Amino acid sequence: MIYLDNAATTPLHPKALEAMLPYLTERFGNPSATYSSARHAQKAIDDARKAVAAVLNCRPTDVIFTSGGTESINTALKGVALAQQKARAGNHIVTTTIEHDSALNTCNYLEQFGFEVTYVPVDSHGSVDPEAVASAVTERTVLISVMLANNEVGTIEPVAAIAKLVGERARQLKRRIPVHTDAVQAPGSLDLNVEALGVDLLSLSAHKFGGPKGAGVLFLRRGVPFISQLTGGGQERQRRAGTENVAGIAGQATALTLAEDNRDAYNATCMALRDRLTREVLAVVPDSRLNGHPSERLAANVNISFRGVRGDNLVAALDKAGIAASAGAACGMQTWEPSHVLLAMGLSMPDAVGGLRLTLSAQNTDADVDGVLAVLPGLVQAQRSLAAAR
Repeated sequence: MIYLDNAATTPLHPKALEAMLPYLTERFGNPSATYSSARHAQKAIDDARKAVAAVLNCRPTDVIFTSGGTESINTALKGVALAQQKARAGNHIVTTTIEHDSALNTCNYLEQFGFEVTYVPVDSHGSVDPEAVASAVTERTVLISVMLANNEVGTIEPVAAIAKLVGERARQLKRRIPVHTDAVQAPGSLDLNVEALGVDLLSLSAHKFGGPKGAGVLFLRRGVPFISQLTGGGQERQRRAGTENVAGIAGQATALTLAEDNRDAYNATCMALRDRLTREVLAVVPDSRLNGHPSERLAANVNISFRGVRGDNLVAALDKAGIAASAGAACGMQTWEPSHVLLAMGLSMPDAVGGLRLTLSAQNTDADVDGVLAVLPGLVQAQRSLAAAR
């Protein structure tokens, strides 16, 4: 198989698995207990927290371990919004039209409890204007959430500029307006320094960067209004109850450290493959177009629309040819519909329906690109012919 769906999930890094194994076998103790096996487990969590904090450039105590990106994003948005509402600070949230469903659906959920949400539009490249976000802020705004890089088209958003302008606007209004970023697609590609980004909350998911499924991170800056969304025991400094996934936490920290250490090499390898794949597909397949920003995009992301085909049908045809790809966010494939991201970018319905996402890794090679180029043009033509015959 040629695997080109790394935005959906990545293989577990061998060193991450190695870090996990002791806590799946002999060091299985509950970290909340006091015997030796439990102390080993607690030390693993403490060490992982320090390792994650080093990558994020934050205090270890600002790191909360979760079950993944969806929980981290839900916890960030609900935890801050409800705390602000309780303090009567306001009920207005600002986000964008291209966020992941876990953010958009959480905003929809909060609207049921009296919150108002402004969905800032993006341009044809999927980029949001920092001035537009800042202009949406009112005296009732309690939270901003803008993703660092889009999971479908790979466009990198100007989060640092947004945080700066929002901070200036907040000072004018004499209030605190926390800024959250969904950084799930960013590890290994972008700098996650929360001070440079200027954000108050940041969400990660381990399986996107060589860690295990079922583990995630939420950075929560000290002092940000927050109400815990999982209540029970006192784990994670009473911010996320539940017995910790020690093995997942250990593997996640190892994978994140490796992703950060290898970031330059990863970007160089993926960018060369990305640019070749994009250039040659667009050259040989008529009525195709690149989606997302032409340069301010993730090094591993190729998203191309083929007019006259359905993306899900093309994904199925590629699968039969031994190539794993996606028609958009993997989370939505069981109920396929045209990408809300492509529609928000202003694509016509025929172009949005025909979107295909190919996401690379440092393990991919020119031979993999050759394999795609050998079959993709013919599959597109075959799908167009089938559609025309219906």
